[in-house]
Amino acid sequence: MTDEEKTAQHEAIQAVVDRVSSWQDGATEGTVADELAKGFDEAGIEVPQADQDVLAAAIQDKHGEIQVGEVLG
Repeated sequence: MTDEEKTAQHEAIQAVVDRVSSWQDGATEGTVADELAKGFDEAGIEVPQADQDVLAAAIQDKHGEIQVGEVLG
């Protein structure tokens, strides 16, 4: 994967995370995880389940803006 493709994928993942976190405040982790999976599927992005789980937990725990690069490293 080229740097350009990695950047585009990161931006797409961030967009899904932003969308889910903006309206999932107070939702259960299961709901957040389901919505992330749906968003990634709709965007055509393959995100490993372990990364999805980490992002869902971060959204649930932080109740605010999540930076994918910080959460996933």
